[in-house]
Amino acid sequence: MGIGQKLMEKANNTQNKLNYLDLSIQINLNGLSFCILDTDSNTITYLRHFNEDKNLNPFEVLDRLKTLFEKENELQQDFKNVHVIYVNELATLVPKDLFNEDFLADYLKFNCKILKSDFIAYDTLEINKSVNVYVPYVNINNYIYDTFGSFTYNHFSSILIEKILQIEKQASDSKLYIHVSKDHFEIVVTKSGKLILYNTFSFSSKEDFIYYILFTTEQLNLNPEKIQLIFLGDIDKASDLYSITYKYIRHLSFGERTSSYNYTTETKSNYSDFVLTQSF
Repeated sequence: MGIGQKLMEKANNTQNKLNYLDLSIQINLNGLSFCILDTDSNTITYLRHFNEDKNLNPFEVLDRLKTLFEKENELQQDFKNVHVIYVNELATLVPKDLFNEDFLADYLKFNCKILKSDFIAYDTLEINKSVNVYVPYVNINNYIYDTFGSFTYNHFSSILIEKILQIEKQASDSKLYIHVSKDHFEIVVTKSGKLILYNTFSFSSKEDFIYYILFTTEQLNLNPEKIQLIFLGDIDKASDLYSITYKYIRHLSFGERTSSYNYTTETKSNYSDFVLTQSF
């Protein structure tokens, strides 16, 4: 019996039981992350990362996803809602006034390598009247639909940008947000609560890391002695990335998740898993 059949059978056996669990899945070619929210108690009951030593292709990621659903008991529960987050560089922002759904591939092809066979989707960001055009992995979408039925999905950057703009809504100054992951990071620059720039960079050394940050500040005429840089994600003061950044940028701090969930297990920090835990 396949995992989809097992989940359907389990759902039929418990159809009269109220279900308060939401599942969020973060899909990256170098790892998968899962977060389960008990909406009845407002508690994150499960938060796990399964990292890979190298980037996989979407077909290998799907095989890994299927294996985890079969092995992890927590992932075999009944879920009221399922949400998928795609983490990749295949995304670009378009002003809503200039957006035309007939030209999705044209928006992406100028700064992303895409194939004619790629399925292209988009998220509408009402908070700043823009549209995020991106490539999800259609094989994974098909599997999630076959397993759970209807679900929602977004690009990682859509959630990141929206949450930061909510935080900065009343701000009057400029901020430089850096969301750090294992081999890449996102930059979000705001000024007076407005989005000035979003970009993502891959890095393999601390020198790569600081180069892209300083290049961004130079291009935007941001003063390293005055700009406030806020770290999110997988970084702390003991990190080499933090140390090298502090050599060049004076005002460093760490952000905070805006959600008020309880957690059954202690998280790495109050700014880690910033997107995953706020995607519900």
